Amino acid sequence: MSTNPIPPLHLYSVPSDPEAAPRELPKRERPRTAWTADQLMAADFPEPRWAVPGILAEGVNLLAGPPKVGKSWLSLGLALAVAAGGQAFDSVPVKGGPVLYLALEDTPRRLQTRMGKILGGQAAPAGLTLVTECPPFPQGGSEAIAGWLDRNPDARMVVIDVFAKMRGPAPQGVSQYDADYVAVGYAKRIADHYGIAVVLVHHVRKAGSDDFLTEVSGTNGIAGAADATLVLKRARGQADGILHVTGRDVDEAEYALRFHAASGAWQMLDGPVSDHTIGDTRAAILRYVRENPGVRPRDIVAALPDIDADTVRRYCSRMAEAGQLTKDAGGRYYPDTPHPEVSQVSDCPVTSSHLHEQTGHPQTPSVRLSDPNDEGSAR
Repeated sequence: MSTNPIPPLHLYSVPSDPEAAPRELPKRERPRTAWTADQLMAADFPEPRWAVPGILAEGVNLLAGPPKVGKSWLSLGLALAVAAGGQAFDSVPVKGGPVLYLALEDTPRRLQTRMGKILGGQAAPAGLTLVTECPPFPQGGSEAIAGWLDRNPDARMVVIDVFAKMRGPAPQGVSQYDADYVAVGYAKRIADHYGIAVVLVHHVRKAGSDDFLTEVSGTNGIAGAADATLVLKRARGQADGILHVTGRDVDEAEYALRFHAASGAWQMLDGPVSDHTIGDTRAAILRYVRENPGVRPRDIVAALPDIDADTVRRYCSRMAEAGQLTKDAGGRYYPDTPHPEVSQVSDCPVTSSHLHEQTGHPQTPSVRLSDPNDEGSAR
């Protein structure tokens, strides 16, 4: 990799007067904004353009997380993947296209080091433009980004790390909610105008919450103005992070991620988050019960010979108390989903056609565990 420093990029001509009003974005055909109901239902709209299918769509995507959780590693990795047309999170194929990455808290040397780790000897994509200085949105930043997008009409994503560096001073005489909404509105105007994904890297509050949306730092105006919100949180157990996602064009979901420090890469883990946020022993039991609902502890012992019978019984009981499993009157265990009603007379699952039919035990494949009795940090 070249050792030449990344030169500052003059994205667009910037007003010399910081108080000057921002110029309009280049004129484009104005989208229709009024419809009758039958016209709207008859209209044919293109699908949203995805930077990362199922996760990052066109519009403003707020990526929030606590300090040092790895947001910058994640956003830089996504930028490299999209610019090269590779795989995001080491598993999601993405269509390649130019990407603008505003690394406003980094130096060229730090960016070079991080990219070297992530690329692992692969060629750096020419489609990724990195910038370490840019004026705030209201002081020329919007025009700067617009100028780059005009010169790169096939661009797929703009990443701003961090949002606080671009929002600029709050307008006078407005509430904090309105100021937050206006600040995100600058990015939304660009995203909607060019039909691209704009990622705003942001922080979360120190106090945790059951609702990840309320953890976003600032007022509700920030998350409210964004089209999608992604919150990266530290996990417990086998995963290093959980990515919570919700938005207008994105289905609400959560993904378990693992961070590889040696390569600086975030990897998406297979299966439900619950499989990766508990210890190895619980995860193995949960996977087996999910695949074979209605088993007894002795069946689990036969399937998982590396775990002794007392441990299986103890863990099944604890998992039932925690709501990870459910137990019927006959001592059979099911995943944390509704299971068949149990007859109090025969102690067998009730069905409409076979009320007292005994159910056989499923086949029990062998499963290896790295450390069968280590509950790890899930305690």
